[in-house]
Amino acid sequence: MNIPIEFMTTAEKIEAMEQLWASLQKNPEHQPPLWHKRVLDMRRAKIERGETKFSTLQEVIDRIQEARG
Repeated sequence: MNIPIEFMTTAEKIEAMEQLWASLQKNPEHQPPLWHKRVLDMRRAKIERGETKFSTLQEVIDRIQEARG
């Protein structure tokens, strides 16, 4: 696929992102930075300790809309 991004459909853009991500995951040099791993580890620990609450996408959208008034 060699279409300029501005002419791609949403589905084509998502497919392109998935292909890029798959390509990056194959190469160990392209792993997330260490600081990002630390953040994810801290979040996982909070989950395991029961110190965090998950929200559905709809709950997040509702909160944002309520905050906007």
